[in-house]
Amino acid sequence: MSTDDTPDKPGKPDPAEEPAKPTGPEGKPEIKPEDKAEDKPENGPGEQPSEPGSAAEGEGAERQRPEPKAGPAAEETPAPGAVPPSDEAPEAEPLTGRQRLVNGLWPPRLTRAQLTVALLLCVLGLGLAIQVRSTSDNSALRGARQEDLVRILDELDNRTKRLDDEKRRLESQRTQLESSSNQAAEARKQTAQKEEQLAVLAGTVAAQGPGIELTVSDSKGAVESDKLLDTIQELRAAGAEAIQINDVRVVADTYFSGSAGNVEIDGKKVSQPYKFKVIGKPQDLEPALNIPGGVVQTLEKEQAAVSVSRSEKIIVDALRPAKRPDYARSSSQ
Repeated sequence: MSTDDTPDKPGKPDPAEEPAKPTGPEGKPEIKPEDKAEDKPENGPGEQPSEPGSAAEGEGAERQRPEPKAGPAAEETPAPGAVPPSDEAPEAEPLTGRQRLVNGLWPPRLTRAQLTVALLLCVLGLGLAIQVRSTSDNSALRGARQEDLVRILDELDNRTKRLDDEKRRLESQRTQLESSSNQAAEARKQTAQKEEQLAVLAGTVAAQGPGIELTVSDSKGAVESDKLLDTIQELRAAGAEAIQINDVRVVADTYFSGSAGNVEIDGKKVSQPYKFKVIGKPQDLEPALNIPGGVVQTLEKEQAAVSVSRSEKIIVDALRPAKRPDYARSSSQ
């Protein structure tokens, strides 16, 4: 051992240079106190004293630690033209205006107040749509001339008058039945009158009276069957009591079929010109056909020629066979 105060460096001492140590009585080397002090390594403040053999064990562990084998898995050769990976994170691209708008709108963040406002706006929009539609439906009357409006009002007044007359007639019949001394005879008389009226409406008997004649000439074959049906409906609303088209009697169960130029009434083909014989009050029937946007204007838009003439005697002689109902029976039986 060296006599210097500095301890020897760790490592295996050379046996040639190491002096012989005195041995004890049992043959073991005698260790002096100063040797013990010199063998202790100097530890810094706060360091734990190392146990003997720790340095040798650490040195042996370093020798036994296997070195990584070089191979294709350890070292990867970058492909030609490849960009070497960078440790720095790529910078985020700035968002466009559309992307910011989408991010702001979705997912929606609605509150109760916003839902209430949206519901009120929906109700308001629905009301405005209904108002606009009703206004557009009345646009035909807004653009009508003054004499046309007067004619429409006259027709409405005539319809009201007819209903009032029917009401007074029925009330008079009821009064006669209640006040007549021979109620049975009066009932039979009124029953016969009612039967005659129903026979005219059913088309089982001929009828005559004042009315109009309507002629529709469709030389181009453009008038559809539904246009003729609209004409029948308008005449009935104006008070027509008996209607005949060419040689077909029009009743409650009459139907129209076929296409333009091949119109059929109750399954029977009719050809143009279509001649309507209508019994009723001429002062009510003719204005009803000539109102703005009415039957005459509609047929003229289809390039058909329409003529209306009044007559004091219209004969409706086309008949329908009387059919007994299969299931319906009179409640008085």
